[in-house]
Amino acid sequence: MRRWALWALAVAALLGGSAIHAATSCGDLVALTLPGIAIRSTQTVAPGDFTPPGAPTSLRVRGFCRITAVAAPTPDSDIHFEVWIPSGDGWNGKLLGVGNGGFAGAIDYRAMGAALARGYAVTGTDTGHTGDQMAFGRGHPEKVADWAYRAVHVTSAAAKVMVRDLAGRFPLHSYFQGCSTGGQQALSEAQRFPEDYDGIIAGAPGNDRIRLIIGFLWSWAAMHTSSGERLLSAVQLSNLTRAAVARCDAADGLEDGLIDDPRRCEFDPGVMACKGSANDSCLTQEQIAAVRKVYAGVKNPRTGVQLFPGWARGSEAGWGSYILDPKEPVRLGLFRDLTFGDPVWDWRTFDWDRDLVFVETQVPELSAASVDLERFRARGGRLLMYTGWADPVVPPEAVVAYYEKVARAMGGLRRTHEFFRFFAAPGMGHCGGGSGPNTFDALSALEAWVERGQPPERLLAAQSVDGKVTRTRPLCPYPNVSRYSGRGSIDTAVNFVCRAAHDPELPRG
Repeated sequence: MRRWALWALAVAALLGGSAIHAATSCGDLVALTLPGIAIRSTQTVAPGDFTPPGAPTSLRVRGFCRITAVAAPTPDSDIHFEVWIPSGDGWNGKLLGVGNGGFAGAIDYRAMGAALARGYAVTGTDTGHTGDQMAFGRGHPEKVADWAYRAVHVTSAAAKVMVRDLAGRFPLHSYFQGCSTGGQQALSEAQRFPEDYDGIIAGAPGNDRIRLIIGFLWSWAAMHTSSGERLLSAVQLSNLTRAAVARCDAADGLEDGLIDDPRRCEFDPGVMACKGSANDSCLTQEQIAAVRKVYAGVKNPRTGVQLFPGWARGSEAGWGSYILDPKEPVRLGLFRDLTFGDPVWDWRTFDWDRDLVFVETQVPELSAASVDLERFRARGGRLLMYTGWADPVVPPEAVVAYYEKVARAMGGLRRTHEFFRFFAAPGMGHCGGGSGPNTFDALSALEAWVERGQPPERLLAAQSVDGKVTRTRPLCPYPNVSRYSGRGSIDTAVNFVCRAAHDPELPRG
């Protein structure tokens, strides 16, 4: 039996033990023995300002016990993680695991601080490496597995035992919350380790990670010349978003500056064609073709088969970071470090017909695209997923497609709604931002679902300017949508109802 399997059995035995354990002090936790875990330090942090290692600013925190540790489920593993446990009676009795961003080479201390402020014991991990690229995985398949899925699992299990030793009991409920890469980690937990968490929040999940990176490659190539010159400017991208919103804003019967569902938006960039000389206020035929290609998404050039969805109309202003501005396609480490093993591999040699299959067979563990959530459902787990309809990083259509695939696999929408609900926010960007209501308390909604059996029928989303709320709107569980009732301000959530799309009984605002 492999060491990883032995580690899992040993920790499972610890978690399956008595729920009551003699409480100890924060300092005494350094003596706690866990298989494959080395506790490096413990620290009692007083209430006030606390600056995490490497952080540019401090966090305002309540008093807590800070535990730093390293997990080594395999000989090549080096997973750093922390567990923060509120002091005294400040603990709400629950554990929250927080996800990562980008390629996950750092602990998200700000997310840990936010969880601590709510009374949670909280854990976060660097997933076994530092930095935001993939060179760490070259020749180290176990480190790749740690990063892809294992680190969150092993640190979650260890955190529960640490909480038990300090607080005298295991957490009453355990939750996980993450967005982007954290959303992928969230879905990975539900798919691979359904016993880890009672409730999971998956925001804008890049869970089909390999095909998402293929999408970056495809879109970058579309938006650049063969010599690497950008085809569009940032001004043109912003103009595209304004034109798309102007064309499709009223499709839901209400002019509110938002595209309700970009899949139903028929905006074509050809309407911005230059009539005279090229300038930033119009598009050349080459630029129009490039934008259409990004909208269309990745297709096999030989067969025409769709390989990954395109980016949504209304998201163009945000294309800079991943599609327009980089000097070469982003995340090429997938090819150079993890699959082709060539640090100077040229992306232009990618064969869309042959190489995608090769890459997916080389590192299948990178994605969390399984639609089989039966074990998570059967043990009473609850899953809440969300995305922004104007997300410029993870195409929202990919998130919707995953939910629909799960619903088909799990026996339909009604049965899926019993444990898994999905919310899409018009105008919201990647994990927030954008032109629409973009902040909402998904964690409280999940707590009510798990602890009181109250499924979320809507999420109240807010939009703020200079700290002042300017608009609220309900987000509705897919496939329902938010529609104006015809009475009161269009900036107030109470004047909207959640209904099926294109409900004929609703007034046209």
